[in-house]
Amino acid sequence: MPLGLALRDSARFESFYSGPNTELVTTLQAAAQGQGEPLLYITGAAGMGKTHLLQAACFEASAAGYSTAYLPLDGLSGMSPAVLDGLEQMQLVCLDNVQAIAGNEAWEHAVFDLFNRVRAAGATLLVTGTRRPDQSGIALPDLVSRLGWGVTYVLKPLPDADVIAALSHRARGRGLELPEDTAQFLLKRIPRDLPSVFDLLDRLDEASMIEQRRLTIPFVKEVLGFV
Repeated sequence: MPLGLALRDSARFESFYSGPNTELVTTLQAAAQGQGEPLLYITGAAGMGKTHLLQAACFEASAAGYSTAYLPLDGLSGMSPAVLDGLEQMQLVCLDNVQAIAGNEAWEHAVFDLFNRVRAAGATLLVTGTRRPDQSGIALPDLVSRLGWGVTYVLKPLPDADVIAALSHRARGRGLELPEDTAQFLLKRIPRDLPSVFDLLDRLDEASMIEQRRLTIPFVKEVLGFV
């Protein structure tokens, strides 16, 4: 991993509830294993799971013996674009939140050059952004064009029923039982972006382990301070 950037250990494909995004997840799994599309662009609003999916792809590729690089571009804007040098040697390169470099001429040219090097090396490139390439605000026409060369997927939001299913799926993965009435109670009071949802579930998991209590509505109210 370049720059000492750490992946979140829970960011795995098996912990992501795909719902209406099953085709995207399947395509990403294949790409992580060096199969299928060499360039995928994933767009969707913040909090829908783009970072989770990119990091899951890195875990999947590493498990298959491939070298990987994950870079959150929104966290690197204060650094020199030289951090991208040599990444074409990796078999899977993941660039998260590409809209963060929009308007930064040096970074736009550096990502454009990286794209060409990755393509020439035969590696796989996965990119996310909150908007499609032609709506991202990127000023370099050649970079916009390159990002549109691959397959673009729009990450679809989960309907309420799938948010509950995602909560239950995540809870089971942690050895927790989330009763239906508790899930419905949470759904009415929590943010709808998945990172916030799962952070709340992590808090409940920790409290449940400490106090050895089930995830009942009274317990959830007590831990999260809901009324």
